[in-house]
Order: sequence, then structure tokens, then C-alpha cells
Amino acid sequence: MEQQRTYLCIDLKSFYASVECVARGLDPMTTNLVVADPERTEKTICLAITPAMKALGVRNRCRLFEIPKNVKYLTAPPRMQKYVDTSADIYAIYLKYIAKEDIHVYSIDEAFMDVTDYLTLYRLSARELGQRIMEDIYHATGIRATCGVGTNLYLAKVALDITAKHAADYIGELDEESYRHSLWNHRPLTDFWRIGAGIARRLEPYGIRTMRDIAEADENLLYRLFGIDAELLIDHAWGREPVTMADIKSYRSHTNCISSGQVLGCDYSFEKGLLVVKEMTDLLCLDLVDQNLITKSVTLHVGYSNRLNVPSAHGTTTLPVETNSDLLLIPAVTALYERIVNPGYGVHRVNITCNNVMPEEYHQYHFFVDGEELERSRKMQQAVLTIKNKFGKDAILKGMNLEEGATTRERNHQIGGHKSGE
Repeated sequence: MEQQRTYLCIDLKSFYASVECVARGLDPMTTNLVVADPERTEKTICLAITPAMKALGVRNRCRLFEIPKNVKYLTAPPRMQKYVDTSADIYAIYLKYIAKEDIHVYSIDEAFMDVTDYLTLYRLSARELGQRIMEDIYHATGIRATCGVGTNLYLAKVALDITAKHAADYIGELDEESYRHSLWNHRPLTDFWRIGAGIARRLEPYGIRTMRDIAEADENLLYRLFGIDAELLIDHAWGREPVTMADIKSYRSHTNCISSGQVLGCDYSFEKGLLVVKEMTDLLCLDLVDQNLITKSVTLHVGYSNRLNVPSAHGTTTLPVETNSDLLLIPAVTALYERIVNPGYGVHRVNITCNNVMPEEYHQYHFFVDGEELERSRKMQQAVLTIKNKFGKDAILKGMNLEEGATTRERNHQIGGHKSGE
């Protein structure tokens, strides 16, 4: 019989806000601080708020104008590079205890660990090991963490999200039996991992409001509502999760894509929106060349002004040949934009995806494409990459990057759409 596994899920409390508090010599548990870009409007979303503000009832990921006027707080501009560096430092702490093969980084502030084979080695319980790692993080960085302990990945995550926050030591622990005993009737359903508001709304008309209700529901109904995803929902209702750390580490996607997206600071005209699309496509071409990848189709998604209650524009264009050349991709995406986007609507969001990318070794020239011209273009792209890698992203800019409304120069100094803080 296979050995029962034991997992930890560690989360860094209010990570961005905690990093900013520590940098200022402040305690995030008692300091009111939000991480948000003050140069944007009051509608900008707070990337993080401190536990002290959550204790006052302020909602995480709220917008600045939603914070009650009587709450006094500090505003810290986002510094994404600092958060990445701090996350890397904390990952190094994990490696002091657990091999990288047994760690799955779930996000910048959260990680899963399979600690099954380490408990005997350290002569510690899973709770004690989690506590030791949390204390090490706090002493090294000043950042507090919470921890979930579970007999599978799902239970470790639920123990973190629901149980740990109510524990004096910030550690929650669940197995299948204790999960059903303590959380089967827990509400709301959206507190559980992978159950969003949409799923909860679809279950509500059938009187399904708890995990017990899901476990006891007619499975045929669940499969009608959610298709194959019902299998995951049913497993989680019973506290089961078949995926292991080994499965995560061995997983390889059958299809790959490269995408780029951004939310514009204001509504753009049709013409300025096209400029941004050209810039983004140009950078995607460089990404493809840098990774020795090619694509044959590109999908464009354009969201209109938030003031308009209209569907987004969406479409895909197929090229005559697999390529990473800007000579082919930019005109193709330009034509797609002009075909699907309504010139009368303001452009607010853009996402471009290169579909089903593959290694460049599968590249074939097309009869109607000038091979020599493509080769010259490729050498130019490689030269641009070399210069950018050596001297920085702004070392070479195209004329379109200097036009009014262009965003490349600003985005060159962002990480994840926010200021890097460099």
C-alpha cells in the first residue's frame, strides 16, 4: 500500500504590504498601509493591504476610493522587483529544509511542499516543521507566514485558506476525516479552493450551498452542470485529491502559447489602440526569436471602454507559414485588428496570444515568402536582442515606440504591469 503523503502549503501574509512595512521599520500587523500606484486614479486596485487594515473590515484587492474616509493609511507605490527578490530569498529558505523536487511554487507568495520523507529525518511533526520554516522566514525577512498541513495538496490548501487564519499559531491541519467533520457545513462555498462565485451561483438554485451538499448531490446533475470538471468538484467535496507533487513535476503541456496583455491607463482611440497592438506584436516576435520558437496563428482580444456595455472584440488569424518574423506577424495582426475592432469604441484592454508555438527546427519557407528578406529580418531581430540583453530594454527603440500613446518604454520598466521599483 502506498505511503500516505503529507503536504505543507505556506503563504506569506499580505506579502507586498508586509515587504513595504518591513522596509519602513513598521509592523504590518499594526500599520495601515496599502500598495497602490498613487499616479493612477482613485479607481486603481490596491495590490495589497496590511492585516491591520483587513482587521478594520477593508476588503483585500479593493479600489482606493472604496477605503472608508475615516481610515488613515500609508500608500506605498508597487516595487515589483523588490517583491520578486524577496520571494527568491524566501525560496532559498525553503531549500534549507526541502529539496526543490518536493517544492511547487504556486505564486510569488505561496508554495506547496511534500514533506513526507523529511519528517523522520528531522524528527519533527508536519506542524513542527511548518512552524520552524515560518520562524526562519520571520527572523530572516520580518515577514509573517501562515501554513496549511494536509494529507493531500487540496487539504493543505484548504487548511491554509480556512483553518490557519483562526489558529493561534497560524497553522491549520486537515485530513479527510477532520475535513468532513469540521468544514463540510462551512459557508460560503467560495472560501474553498477553486470554487468561484460563478460555480456557487450555478449550484445555489439546487439548494447546494456547502461541501456536504455537493458530496450528497446527484452526480448526474453535477456532470450536467459542469461536465468533466464535476469530477474534481466531487473529489474535493469528499476531501480527495489524486494529484501528487510527483505528478506536478512530471507534467508537460501538450500545447504551448506565448501571450502578452495590458490594461491601458485610459481609453485609447482606434488608431492609438492599433499602435499599442503593433508594439506588443513586435515584442512578442522578439520573445519568439529569443526562445527559438515559431507560430502559425495569433489570437487578438480587445476589450472596450468600461463605460460601454458591449462585447469585446475577439479573433484569430492564420499565417501561410510558421514564423517568428515581425515582417509577417505585425501585418497579419494589424489586418486582424482592423477587421474585428469597432473604430467607434474606446480601446481599454489588449491581449495577444501566439498559439501552438513550436521549436524553430520545424520551420519551413513558403513559396510566396521571400526567404532572403526573412533571413535579414531575423538577423536584425537577433542583433536587437543582443543589444537589449547587454544594455537594457531601452537601448534600442523603434520610431513607433516614441509616438504619442505608445506604451513600450513605460512597460520596459514594469513587472506584471506594475512598476518594478528599480
